[in-house]
Amino acid sequence: EVVERPASVVKELIENAIDAGATQVDVIIKEGGLEKIEIRDNGKGISQDDLPNAFERYATSKLTTTEDLESINTYGFRGEALAAIGAVSNSTIITRRGAESYTIISDNGQLSAIKPASRSQGTTIIIEGLFSKIPARQKFLKGADTEYKYILRIFTHFALLNGNIHFTL
Repeated sequence: EVVERPASVVKELIENAIDAGATQVDVIIKEGGLEKIEIRDNGKGISQDDLPNAFERYATSKLTTTEDLESINTYGFRGEALAAIGAVSNSTIITRRGAESYTIISDNGQLSAIKPASRSQGTTIIIEGLFSKIPARQKFLKGADTEYKYILRIFTHFALLNGNIHFTL
């Protein structure tokens, strides 16, 4: 399972930011990620054509040919993370690639229409109400302080391993 707790969401979204070529990754957490997780990056952004597929299972823009499987050099490529996150939260993507910026929302798997947005180059993903509609899953989570410590551990690993990227938490 890709989405186990707020820290796993942060891990997946930081990996996406790194794969997008970001040199700046900002992580904003509210209540240990139980209330809100926001990841902002200055990577290449998501094209309007790829945006509807962002929350689809097994849809990825990281592989374009079968030969790409022989030379995978990204953290993720299976197209599971955003689909799993979007299915258990209210997720918003605001992205700019080139001159165009757009937004799309997944309300526990129900997608909105793509709309024009305003943002600088890169992507912002906002996750709110993680597991709010899945009480059985919520009861396995710890308190906000403990969940924050899990996030801090993952964040620190990425920051230490990627010295060429400016991280903030």
